[in-house]
Amino acid sequence: MMEAGAESADGWVPQNLRWDLTPDEAIALQREMASQVQLMNSFDPETLGTIAGIDASYRDDPETGVGTSYAAVVVLRFPDLQLVEQTVAKTEVAFPYVPGLLSFRETPGVLAALRQLTVRPDLLMLDGQGVAHPRRLGIASHVGLLTDTPAIGVAKSVLTGRYENLGEQAGDSAPLVYKGETIGTVLRSKVRTNPLILSPGHKIDLPTAVRLVQQCLRGYRLPEPTRQADKLAGERPAATDA
Repeated sequence: MMEAGAESADGWVPQNLRWDLTPDEAIALQREMASQVQLMNSFDPETLGTIAGIDASYRDDPETGVGTSYAAVVVLRFPDLQLVEQTVAKTEVAFPYVPGLLSFRETPGVLAALRQLTVRPDLLMLDGQGVAHPRRLGIASHVGLLTDTPAIGVAKSVLTGRYENLGEQAGDSAPLVYKGETIGTVLRSKVRTNPLILSPGHKIDLPTAVRLVQQCLRGYRLPEPTRQADKLAGERPAATDA
């Protein structure tokens, strides 16, 4: 299984993790890690100082077929959302695309990008699921656990669960429910756009996660942290090989 090795200088981003897992091993690890997720606030939202938006893009080599990940991290000051720091890490993709196991494909690059930061963000906001996942461990929960940092998942589509009666106006929301359990919130962030799927990743509760995402909206579909990370990952500027 994946084991933590040496850590970065300040000890918050693990290194030397094992990623050469089979899908069955990855599923078993997801279930084990999901039991460690904390769905309560480990911080005071009123004193939140920085939020890191995280996203990744991919490019396949047409000759070798080897995939490359470009993971972007954009740290913004909160609540004014002014840029503090940004970084992009370029890594070779080691894990195949398997539905429900996307975090094993993306997390190595995300950790590499986080290691390049000179500041530790107070909160991570990731493009992807938190606990709104079949085994309650999307990438926001995965990265939140590995870094022991509060994290929110902001996804563009439903992976599991159902919702009803979502209004058409910006700000309208509905609970995302799976087998009677509310696992997230579906939020219409902008009129005439598809909604966002919000779920806590780690060390944060659902109401706080939803409120913070709403405070980060600036007229676009995506909240500003993940919107800027999405843009940076797509541009792939001066990516550092990890």
